[in-house]
Amino acid sequence: MHFNAFRLSRRSALRAFSVPLTAALAFSLGACSPQDSAQKPAPGSIKPDQAYDVLAKQGKGFAAGALMSANTVYVMFDPQCPHCGHLWEQSLPLHKKVKFVWMPVAFISAKSAPQGAALLTAANPVEAMGVHEASILAGSGGTSASSSIPDDIAAAIKKNTELFNGMGVESVPYIVARNASTGQVVTNAGSLETAALAQFLGIN
Repeated sequence: MHFNAFRLSRRSALRAFSVPLTAALAFSLGACSPQDSAQKPAPGSIKPDQAYDVLAKQGKGFAAGALMSANTVYVMFDPQCPHCGHLWEQSLPLHKKVKFVWMPVAFISAKSAPQGAALLTAANPVEAMGVHEASILAGSGGTSASSSIPDDIAAAIKKNTELFNGMGVESVPYIVARNASTGQVVTNAGSLETAALAQFLGIN
């Protein structure tokens, strides 16, 4: 299925995610956006060509895929975004070639931060992410998570969200990588199918 970007405000995002996924997909959604965030700083405070190094130094996430690979791909995601779930599934065939670092942000709902915290602190984050995203894609709301978040984890998710806003990003999932063929920093807002993701990352 082809996913086209369709921006959602926080309020409209909550309405969209209350319907079954099959209904949501009928709108050809490809990304979820915090358009009406009053706390969003001026776009561009972190330039696109700086994003890779900034996330490497300041972001916090969990690693999946080829953990020893020098080719690290950063993915900013909100745990309540179904398109992030789609990208997760489409990235799985590339795990033998690429190291993905998934960095949770929180803007869609009150569940976003607790679920992000649960994923970051899971004994096996990759397994936990698989279960969580399967639930999101099934329209079941994702993994149950405690609203009590350790201070350091809450601060990390807040920092990820600040970085997301500071890059002037309009939607999740948001991918920041170095193209393996060109060495250039590349970014993409929205989900991609496996083949398109591989081409974007320069690993065909």
